[in-house]
Amino acid sequence: MDSQSLHSKASQDTLVSLVQLDPTPMESPNVDKDLPPLPEHPEGEDPGSPPSETSKSRTNTSSTAATTASVGLSGGGSTHGAIYYLTRIQRYSSYTFSLFATLHLATTSIIPLVARSVPASESYLLLAREIYQTPLSEPLLVALPLVAHVGSGVAVRLLRRVQNLRRYGYHGDGGKGAGLAHHRGDKTSSSSSPSLFTILRSGWPPLSYISLSGYGFAAILAAHVGMNRGLPLAVEGDSANVGLAFVAHGFARHPAVSWLAYAALLGLGCGHMVWGYAKWFGAAQGAGWKLDRHTGNAAADKQRKDRRRRRLLLVNAVATVATAVWAAGGLGVVARGGLTLGWVGKLYDDLFRTIPGF
Repeated sequence: MDSQSLHSKASQDTLVSLVQLDPTPMESPNVDKDLPPLPEHPEGEDPGSPPSETSKSRTNTSSTAATTASVGLSGGGSTHGAIYYLTRIQRYSSYTFSLFATLHLATTSIIPLVARSVPASESYLLLAREIYQTPLSEPLLVALPLVAHVGSGVAVRLLRRVQNLRRYGYHGDGGKGAGLAHHRGDKTSSSSSPSLFTILRSGWPPLSYISLSGYGFAAILAAHVGMNRGLPLAVEGDSANVGLAFVAHGFARHPAVSWLAYAALLGLGCGHMVWGYAKWFGAAQGAGWKLDRHTGNAAADKQRKDRRRRRLLLVNAVATVATAVWAAGGLGVVARGGLTLGWVGKLYDDLFRTIPGF
């Protein structure tokens, strides 16, 4: 066998192995990295004029440094930008909030599901409040992680938009025309001013399901906290009498609103948290029903499509199970607890009357 046939066979095997690789792209490329800076023009130099030798040298130097830093080849160590740290704040604040979420799941669903009674479960909720509702633990385990998680997520989107606008500018083609034309010194670009609507919608990074469900969950969670914690504190000065019986009383008095609100709370919350953890641990990347790109090899494409679908179904199955477990005790037991009688029931009615529309 000659050496040429050996090299040919090795090349074919290498090509097949590369084609069958299953790429796992990030949901948003380089989510924790800032875009490298655009080349800067010396003060007083016209951006549209041909670059001088000095600006060429400075541009090549900055481009080389940005490329080297982006692939981690900088000898002096990489310098992380704001997005890097904000992404980590978003991640680790979710871990902290999960401690509270686990306790809340146990006392509002698991224990009621086992006890099959709202009154029998109230003592466990009161016991858990001694852990996460003290003057020290409530800000550290609940308030601060929530604010940090939502705030850092919003800040990342805003910074991404600022970077996109600096790079691409305002333009009607999705924000990619004016900035590039300006950067290349193209004076033939459109001179018409963009509309306010075009400016407001330009430059935003793609909105994923995780982000969309997170914003919805944040809104419904704020209403939930306001109803069960903020309202009693504002009206009564204390929320000691508000617990599972208050939730059951609300379902009995206002069933349509309560069922809709809690279904949205559990669905969005469990979906966001499960997919969020899947993203942090790399399981959400590469999940999907369709291929993001085709390789031209039918067998390899089919394998990749099957893997993507299995991953998608697995994460969705975990989210569905988590929602079902929470709903089993929360909606299956607590929501059916019925009205609370006596002066406590009157207290609950007075609280509901302070809400407009109730």
